[in-house]
Amino acid sequence: MPTVILTGPPVPGSPLQDELRSLGFDVRPAAGPEDTATALAGVPAQERVAVVDSAFVGHPHALRLALTDPRFDACAVTGAFAVKAGARAALDQAAALAPAGTGPYADRLAAVVEAAGTTVQRPDLGSLVAAVPDGEAERSEALAAVAAVDDEAVRLRTAVKSRDGFFTTFFISPYSRYIARWCARRGLTPNQVTTASLITALVAAGCAATGERWGYVTAGVLLLVSFVLDCTDGQLARYSLQYSTMGAWLDATFDRAKEYAFYAGLALGAARNGDDVWALALGSMILMTCRHVVDFSFNEANHDATANTSPTAALSGRLDSVGWTVWVRRMIILPIGERWAMIAVLTAVTSPRTVFYALLIGCAFGALYTTAGRVLRSVTRKAKRTDRAARALADLADSGVLAWTGYPRPTKRPDRAAPWLALGVSVLMTGAALTRDFGNPWLIGTAAVYALFAGAAVSAPLKGPLDWLIPPLFRFGEYVTILVLAAKADVPGALPAAFGLVAAVAYHHYDTVYRIRGGSGAPPHWLVRTTGGHEGRVLLTVVLATVLARDAFPVALTATAVFVALVVLVESIRFWVSSGAPAVHDEGEPA
Repeated sequence: MPTVILTGPPVPGSPLQDELRSLGFDVRPAAGPEDTATALAGVPAQERVAVVDSAFVGHPHALRLALTDPRFDACAVTGAFAVKAGARAALDQAAALAPAGTGPYADRLAAVVEAAGTTVQRPDLGSLVAAVPDGEAERSEALAAVAAVDDEAVRLRTAVKSRDGFFTTFFISPYSRYIARWCARRGLTPNQVTTASLITALVAAGCAATGERWGYVTAGVLLLVSFVLDCTDGQLARYSLQYSTMGAWLDATFDRAKEYAFYAGLALGAARNGDDVWALALGSMILMTCRHVVDFSFNEANHDATANTSPTAALSGRLDSVGWTVWVRRMIILPIGERWAMIAVLTAVTSPRTVFYALLIGCAFGALYTTAGRVLRSVTRKAKRTDRAARALADLADSGVLAWTGYPRPTKRPDRAAPWLALGVSVLMTGAALTRDFGNPWLIGTAAVYALFAGAAVSAPLKGPLDWLIPPLFRFGEYVTILVLAAKADVPGALPAAFGLVAAVAYHHYDTVYRIRGGSGAPPHWLVRTTGGHEGRVLLTVVLATVLARDAFPVALTATAVFVALVVLVESIRFWVSSGAPAVHDEGEPA
């Protein structure tokens, strides 16, 4: 059980102890610094412990932010300081020093811990109050300030993400935050809501797979319900500060699983009516995944770069000051809220083919818009990228060559040649697949050239201005090759098997992204070696298409998909269940 050490003489009539107990803390009094050190010694090192001034006046949610947020080893507001096991030694050392000076003892401890090198998170309280008044007059003023701000209203407002799409902001969040509160009051966890969202989406996919109009209408409604729950789980996490590594992973991966399962449901439903749209479904999944990889690669390449400014970025910053342009630019890229709303409505009133046409057109425009803007930023800025960024891009490339060598080997390759090599071999591979007959043995040679030059593209650290394009170009080359070969096989089951294979590989690529974002690094090299890397999978798919009969090709693709899915899922689940990686969550609105 977490413990609060309450320092200083108690204040008559103060509700502080009751508020701390309501947050789940065992409260222990301490008259002064020496008593605080003694009390700390009695708290097990693995438990969360906090030091709070007994004269503290503030909102319960201010205390909650300071004392219960699981994402940080040390966190403080005025008059309250809490640490987890990772910062416990620093707190014990600070308490042993009995820091003198003015101000609340908790603040002095936090200052000493921070000066010793431990990062102390100080949450933005906004309109919330956290103070240690000196005297009755200041105490009365602080109490009046507390009474003037509705703690619960602030808590609800801060449960909502600070940046979200138009549809989510104006059509979902105004009521989903209250659903989050309802869940919190009944002891539900964000992971349970996330799972409910997945189940709802899978049921929606099953309804779409019926191919009946009632199934399409029901699927559209359930998909919207699933999205409401998808928003609710994050709001519940922020409302009750129930952050976890597992929750971050579930939220990230289930979004893709829900959307792609719904694509499969639409394709199955269309097939029941004699309309084969598996190629469109797979094309939509490929486009969405490549677009996301563009986002991830660009962000990883630039988030810690120095001299990272450009005229394009400055123009975007100026446009942000014009409110309506912000919403227009968020809507035209078809973020998840707008995208799911469009899918739901079109599913209910049109056909699966129409849904996929709209997806392909809308997402292609959004991808071109965002990628063009990022290319312009990259060529007009003089950013100096770090070794960490180069390592992240190499990991996102998912290259079997890098997995075997362990790291990029410096070569004489020109600094700016890498993205052009990646573009050239990806176009060469997909172009050959498009123009040559299924099973043409020359494709094996093309795939070998693809593997050779793809390795050359990542043979030196990826620090060029456009090197962030390499991972999405490799995703394009691999995924589209699988799609084209399956389509050219022209046998039943080939495209659904290709859909399964790309889905399994895409999961591996998303998992890599979320590991890097969580600060845990990429999957182990053995996993990339076992799954072949992108070039190994391309070569394998081409060889299978060449040496097998057409009727056997879907079986081979299915077997490959099952193998990749099992390997990456087992390793992914093992990692996220056992990992101590920090959770990555979007913050809510400022208080």
